[in-house]
Amino acid sequence: MKISLAHSPDSDDAFMFYGLARGKVDSGDLEITHTLTDIETLNRQAKEGVHEVTAISFHAYPYVAERYALMPCGGSIGDGYGPLLVAREPLDREAIASKTVAVPGTLTTAYLALHLYAPGVETRVVPFDRILDEVREQKADVGLIIHEGQLTFGGHGLVKVADLGAWWQSETGLPLPLGGNAVRRDLGPELMERLTRLVRETVRYSLAHRAEALEYAMSFARGMDPAVADRFVGMWVNEMTVDCGDRGRKAIQTLLDRGHEAGIIPRRVAVDLVNA
Repeated sequence: MKISLAHSPDSDDAFMFYGLARGKVDSGDLEITHTLTDIETLNRQAKEGVHEVTAISFHAYPYVAERYALMPCGGSIGDGYGPLLVAREPLDREAIASKTVAVPGTLTTAYLALHLYAPGVETRVVPFDRILDEVREQKADVGLIIHEGQLTFGGHGLVKVADLGAWWQSETGLPLPLGGNAVRRDLGPELMERLTRLVRETVRYSLAHRAEALEYAMSFARGMDPAVADRFVGMWVNEMTVDCGDRGRKAIQTLLDRGHEAGIIPRRVAVDLVNA
């Protein structure tokens, strides 16, 4: 059986799925094909059920919950850190709320966190890999940074004005769940659980064979220094990626509940994790 597994073309996702991508983890009679595209595209494709297994932003989950269940593994969860707001000069929270912020997509969790932090802020969607340049070139006042830009913004002459993960933790005491993996419900419980176990196994393989998995991930690191790539991967692939646990589940539910209460998410959903 063919299974389309979709994720973003980033070093942390490449590291995570190394075992499956290079045949280090046995998928048996399942022929798994990897589709790599940006997270906002994956969020929108999930609305149509394009892939059997797909990375999605947790913000997107309420829009696809009827088609997909979340896996408890494979998630990117920032424990005290998360998407950054960067600018050409220091700004306080009040000032940020009056600025135009370049964002990587309206279904990203970064976008949700921004609007919880600064309700009503004006935003403009820009491809994630162009946001630093947009701010540097004065086409946007503030940039909302995900992926490797969280560690490389200084090289563009920009300064951090807020860490939304640190803010979220100060507000709730919880980590900020950014992205996860979802599996299509029409596959049935048995296959959903099997695929979930495979994703957990590939994460465990990479963590246990860090050097070889990191070497593979470097081809997706967009020219990053290996030490920076190693740090970035460590931020987003760790024991909470193996299993988010009760704390991760609570964090996801709290985030989505607050998004609904703020009028950003149209309906309340219960977080449904595959039991595997």
